[in-house]
Order: sequence, then structure tokens, then C-alpha cells
Amino acid sequence: MTTGLIPGGQTPDPRPTDALPQQRHEPTGQAALHADNRPRSSVITARAAASFEPVGRSVASARAFVRDTLQGWGFADIVDDAVVLTSELVTNAVVHAGTSADVLCLRTDDGVRVEVADRYPEREIPLQGQAVNMGNLDREGGRGLQLCAALAARWGVDYTPTHKQVWFQLDLPERPVGTRAAGPALPADLLPLADGRVRVAVVQIDRTGAVTSWNEDGEELFGYSAEQVIGKPLTDLAAWPHTPGTSTGVAEALQLSRWEGSYGIRGASGRVISVYASHLRVRDTGGEPSTVCLLVRDHERAVLQTPLRVPASDTSTSSDGQSTDPFEVFIGSPAPDDLDGLLQRTVERARDMLDADSAFLLLATDDETELEVRASTGLPSARQRFARVPVEAGPGRYGSARMPAVHDDLTAVPGAVPLLSGTGMRSVVTVPLKVEGRLTGSLGVAAESPGRYSNEEALRLQFAADRIALAVESARLGELERLRRGSLSFLVEASDLLAGTLDRDQTLALMAQMTVPTLATWCAVYTIADQASEPYLSYVLHEDEELIDGIKSLLSKVPPPDPVPTPGARVWSAPGEAAHQAALRSSMRSLGLSGGPTHQIASGIGPTLATASAVGGETVVLPLVARNRVIGMLTLGKPTDEHFRQEILELAEDLSRRAALALDNARLYSERTAISQSLQRSLLPPELPEIDGVEVEVIYRAAGEGNEVGGDFYDLFPIRDGAYGFAIGDVCGTGPNAAAVTGLARHALRLLAREGLSGPAVLERLNSAILDEGARSRFLTLLYGELWPQEDGSAQLKVVCAGHPLPLRLRQDGTVEPAAEPQPLLGVMEDLELYEQTVTLDPGDVLLCVTDGVTERREGTRMLGDDGLADVLTTCTGLTAGAVAARIMRAVERFASDAPSDDMAILAMRVPGLHKD
Repeated sequence: MTTGLIPGGQTPDPRPTDALPQQRHEPTGQAALHADNRPRSSVITARAAASFEPVGRSVASARAFVRDTLQGWGFADIVDDAVVLTSELVTNAVVHAGTSADVLCLRTDDGVRVEVADRYPEREIPLQGQAVNMGNLDREGGRGLQLCAALAARWGVDYTPTHKQVWFQLDLPERPVGTRAAGPALPADLLPLADGRVRVAVVQIDRTGAVTSWNEDGEELFGYSAEQVIGKPLTDLAAWPHTPGTSTGVAEALQLSRWEGSYGIRGASGRVISVYASHLRVRDTGGEPSTVCLLVRDHERAVLQTPLRVPASDTSTSSDGQSTDPFEVFIGSPAPDDLDGLLQRTVERARDMLDADSAFLLLATDDETELEVRASTGLPSARQRFARVPVEAGPGRYGSARMPAVHDDLTAVPGAVPLLSGTGMRSVVTVPLKVEGRLTGSLGVAAESPGRYSNEEALRLQFAADRIALAVESARLGELERLRRGSLSFLVEASDLLAGTLDRDQTLALMAQMTVPTLATWCAVYTIADQASEPYLSYVLHEDEELIDGIKSLLSKVPPPDPVPTPGARVWSAPGEAAHQAALRSSMRSLGLSGGPTHQIASGIGPTLATASAVGGETVVLPLVARNRVIGMLTLGKPTDEHFRQEILELAEDLSRRAALALDNARLYSERTAISQSLQRSLLPPELPEIDGVEVEVIYRAAGEGNEVGGDFYDLFPIRDGAYGFAIGDVCGTGPNAAAVTGLARHALRLLAREGLSGPAVLERLNSAILDEGARSRFLTLLYGELWPQEDGSAQLKVVCAGHPLPLRLRQDGTVEPAAEPQPLLGVMEDLELYEQTVTLDPGDVLLCVTDGVTERREGTRMLGDDGLADVLTTCTGLTAGAVAARIMRAVERFASDAPSDDMAILAMRVPGLHKD
């Protein structure tokens, strides 16, 4: 909302002179009797304007704006009608028309004109041609102009090409000449109850506080004769309603030029009699000051109580005789329903009450050792929000935030009010907010001129603070409860996200994304590889992505924060200082003060200043501690002059603990994964050799996430000149235990085959080695063979199939047949009788070898099986070895929708034949 106030003078015409002629639609019938007939000679003495966004809460803001404006002008008689009409018209604009609304209040000699303009000029206006018909009273809309016709003295609608404006005029009621204030006529039973004779005690006090005069009514009210009290201090009789932490009492009130309020007098019987008092400070003919006190029983206060001026600052009854909450008198009605709105309204009313230039309100932390800035008005910058100052702050008249304090000139006591340093404020009065004797905050007002405030203003401000303290504390506790509930939800969600990944880079990104912009404006994460390593800047994030590179560059030039394991957030000033120096150097170069050319840095000063502004606020560092070791630091920052709330820092500390454990888990997982992958890669054969006259293709899939090697294995290696060994096997089970037997089998095959042993001898020795593993041994199915390419383009093979799925031979005519016979598997029996079989592959033939993960692929009760594999192989006639292996794997994957649960290996060998020129 934007507002402006111009007291006095003639209001300028807000419409541009070069705009199209406006259209004025006049109401007809009864409504037309009041339309646009205000005297053109009316002199506008004040003007107030405000704009409201198209959101629902703007209606309440508009009501408060009009109410405050008219009360400030002293037009309490027409406030209610003006508020009702404004509420309806602004609702039409921001809710129904969906545009912003401009409200203009004009004060004239005879009344007030209020104009409400929106930006929806083509919207139809429901004008009434006959007598006003309010229609269905249950309707929510459509009553704005009907209410204007019913309540306003004059009203009308103006159109321009871009705006529609509805205005109404409310005239002031005529008041009898000489009447200062009057109340309504009341029935006798509603009049205040008094004794048979209302007694007014007249007491005069000299400059020392002693009683010098005591009338007869004083004797009747309190039981003391004049001789008993004259010469005694009035403070001996007064029972002051003491405010905890406030030293102001009757003695101080008697020094004020005028004071009015309640306290007690201890009567001769010892009973305290509640009185309402009106004090007036006067001088006698000799120039000596004294105070005249008029006292009545408290329930007869209407005899002395000064009628309220609008806006009021001290009252207990409204003009209609109904009880009024003192809190609402100060804050206004309706009171804001949120803490920030309540605090902002408080500082604005406190500023206006003492005619100050600025005001501020601070809330105490739970331990009452610090005060946190929560609202201010009139200060050069509102960016000190959430800044903290100590409770016992500097010298002064009282020297503590727990007591009222008045400073005549802050230049004489630098640092007395840290919040006002450098703001140009000279005089200030501060009072505590207390609930049940406990400090909950501090309210202060300040002025640019010295010596503006005295004890009288401190007393008035203290009374206002006492009225709002309970409401502020209640709202603060409500906000704190909402924040804690939100914090729990935030931490639960953060824990779920961090637990959902073991990737280090993704964990770093999540840490930053969860803090920006929820907890901070920008974030940087430093990581520490080991105890001997320096912190490394691993991740930077800002809510404005265009500033990330600048912040990263700035932080790379700043030494990283020390990896201190002490829990909690600590302030880190290095980034802000570096940003300030960089901005200063850039500005000096741009002005030519550094001696260098200015055109070279003209394009760079903008990003430099933007970076300086982004990191110029408070920066805190939280250690990332996991398993009793600092593994990094989480750095959070605010833009220039902004500070962190304590609740946010506590939430960030909880998050840092969870994030540290997640980051360390990701580190451990990455290390173990790297070790596992390195070991697994050592179990796989190196690159397959190229065999003249034979095409070879292998496809291998290990089951399980992160596994590169399982229970299935393959190998192809040269044995001697012209001869090659090949193997494909399957160890019982999957995972690391099966992979251990895989490594044993593959390396043993190579070693034994190169010793010149035959195929059966190689497998028999491998069987003995597996059995020697004892409890760690696992049975193994293995197809082993030796291959000799022939000069005629064919290839001769000798194979042994020990419990393994039989190899399939695909001929050029498309027929498929087994190329070996089944024999006992390895790792079960000590004595094996194995034999080898000879197979000749003619040009164009294909030998397909697979593990049981291929043939046992299942979908429900169906299984691919040997027959299904043979059917797929018959479609591969004429394909290369690579195409055959790919088609087999594609058929296996498509056979079932679920991911494979077993390791799979496919070895395809094809004899292409001789190439003829």
C-alpha cells in the first residue's frame, strides 16, 4: 500500500490534461438527487491517498486507512459511514473486478469526499432508476452504489478510458455552538451510580510534594482532617498502581504540567480508596510552582474525566456509552491478526502519539539477554530487522532496557541506543514491555532534534506499552508455535529428501536448495576430504541464479572459515568485508580515482555491486560434524544489513546435523562403491582378442544395483599360436560371494589352459580348487572349449559342457541344434569323468553360448527355456555375431516386464568364411 498526505491547499486534478474527455454517467431517479451537486467553491484543506493491491486483505487495509485518516482530521461523527462505503467500493475493485484500488480522501470545510478508483472501466455499474431496492440481503455483492445512495449526501461515478471512479460526499453534522463534547440521552437506569452527594476533594501540593490545602470533601472521602495531612507528602497517602520495572509514581506525576488517571488513597481506616485524579501544575503570584489535585471516587470519574479527543490515547468508554478496550483505543479496531501487522501498527501509533520522527519495537529473546528488532518506522532503513542488541545497553538516565529511559541527546552518549546509530536521531525515549514482571520487549520513539522528550512522554509511552504488552506476547507465542510446527514439518521433509540419495553431489545440492530461500538468501557449502585437507568450496546457491557466479568468485578469493567443531552458528564477517572492498574499488575505478581507464570496468561494476549487496548482510557458519569429525561447513548469508532470527539459526543448526550425516553417508558410500567397482572390474576379462576368421560378441548383465560382476562370467583368451580358449560359466548365487568364485574360476582356467592341459583335465583341476574352498565353495556350471580357425574358412572346436546350458549351433539353412552333450557340474563331486567333444563350424555358422539367466527368464508361470531360445536363434540367419547377441538380449528383455533377477551372459561366435576377390 502506498500513501501520501498533503495538508492544506487546493487538491491538484489527478487526471492528465491530454487524456480523452471523461464520460460522467449520472444516476437517475431518486439516486440522482444526490449525484455530483457539491459546491464547486469548496476549499480542500487536506488530502490523503493510498493504493491497494488486488488481494483480499487490501479491503481491511483500506478500512483502516480511511478510519485513521478521518479520525486524525477529527471527523469521528462520519467515520463509520465512510468506512462502510469504502469497504464496499474497494471490495468491488480488488475482489470482484480484480484490479488495484486507489483511495483518495479530501477534507473540506463542510465534510469529506472519498474517491475510489479501479482499472476496470468497462465493468457495468448497477444503477437504480427508481427508488433504491436493496434486493436480497443475503447477497454478497452489488450493494456498493446502493449504500452510496442510502448513506452519502452526494455521490457519483466518473469514467476515463483507463479508470472508473466512484466518489461519495459525507457532510459533517451541525453541532451546537459552544459544545465541546456531548453524549447521548440515556435512560435513568443506565446513568453512572453515585453517592447521595458527589464529593470532589481539592488538594494542593507544593513544589516539595507536601500538602498545603485540604478541603472538607477530602475529610469526608478519606477520614483525615486538614490538620492531620497538611505538611505531609502526598506520597505517604497514595497507593500508586505500580508497574513492574517502572520507577514513575505519584511524585513524578505531580511534576508533570497536567496528568489524569487512577490511583489509590489510604484512608484513616487503613482501607485503600480508589480515586480518579486530575492534576494541574500552576504557579502562584510569587512564581512558586504547585499542583492542584481534584479527586473523586473512581466510579464517579465522569465528573473529572476529560472527554476523549480523536484519536484517543486513554479511555475506558466510547461515545455511545459502551465499554471500550484500552488496547483497541491505542491500536485501533480491527486490530491486525498477525504479529508483524500488530507490531507495525504499534510503532506507527507510538510515533504519532508523541509526534516523533521514528519509532521502533524490539522483542526479547527467551533468556531476556538480547532484544531483536521486529518493527520500525521513520528510520533510514528497515533492513535492521532481526538485528540484536543487548538488554543492558549503554549509559543513560536508567541504563537498562528493563527500565524506561530518556536520552536528551544521543550525540552526548554514543552507543546508548545501538539501533539508532548513524540514523540522525538525537533524542529518544524507550520503555519496556513486560508481562507478569518478565521483560518481553522494548518500545521506543525518537526525534531528530535534541531535548524533545521528558518524563511526561515516558509516562505516556509506558502506559501505552502496558496496554499492548500482553497482546504482543500472545501474538509472539502464537507465531513461535506456528514457526515450530513449520520447523518440524521442514525437518521431516528435509530428512526424507536427504535419506533418499547416497550421491554426494546430489546431497550437496539438496542441502543448498533446502536452505535457500527458506532459511537464507544465499548458501555455500565447504567440504573437507580428510583431517589434513583444507576446506574446499563445493557448492554455492543464491535465490537469484544470476548472482551465483559472482558469489562463487568472491568466496574463492576469501580464506575459508576455520573448521571449528563447536556446535551452533557463528558470525563470519570475511565475505561482507571482501564484498565491500571489491565494491569500493570498482566504484573508485568507475570514477577515475584509481588512475586506470574507466571504460574497461564500466561493464563490470554492475555485477560487482550486485554481489556486494547480496553478501553484505549477516553471514553465519555452521559446522558439519559427523562421526566426531568436521567434514565441512554450511555457510548462510543475508543481503545488505539483514540479520538472522534466532529461531531460523536454531532450525539451521538442526538441519546441519542431519545434512552432515547424510553427506558423510554419501562419502562412505562413494568410497565403498569405488572400491567395489575396482575389485569387480579386476574380475572381468580385459579386452577380447581379435581372432582371424571368427566374429566374437559378448553381452554381460550383472543383477543387482551397483554390481558389475556377479555369479556369471565369460572369457576368451589365446592359448598358443592359432589356438584360443573360451569359457562361459555360472556360479551358484549372485553378488560378491559368487563373484569371488568367479575370479577363482576365470584365473584358474587361463593358467591351466596355458599349461597345455586338455579341456577335461583343466576342468578336473578347477573342480578340486573349488572344493578346497571348503564352506566358501559353490557349485559351478561351466562350458569350456578351445577354438582353431581353419584355412578353408571353417573353425574347429573342442568343448566340454559341465552342467551348463548346452551351446546351440545355427546353420546357414536356419536349423538349430545342440553342439555338445551335458556332463556333471563342478564343485559337487571330487571324482569327475569328463570328456571333450569336437565341433566344426562351417562358414556362416553361429555358436551361441548363454547362462541360465537367459533360458530361465520368467513372466508369471511362463519361461523362455531352451526351446524359446532356439526359436529366437532361428531368426538370426545371416546376421553378424554382434547382431545375433543383440537380438537374443532384446528378446530376453521383452519376454518379461520385470527387471532381470539373475545374472546373464551371452557369447556368440560366427564363422563368416573366406572373402574372395
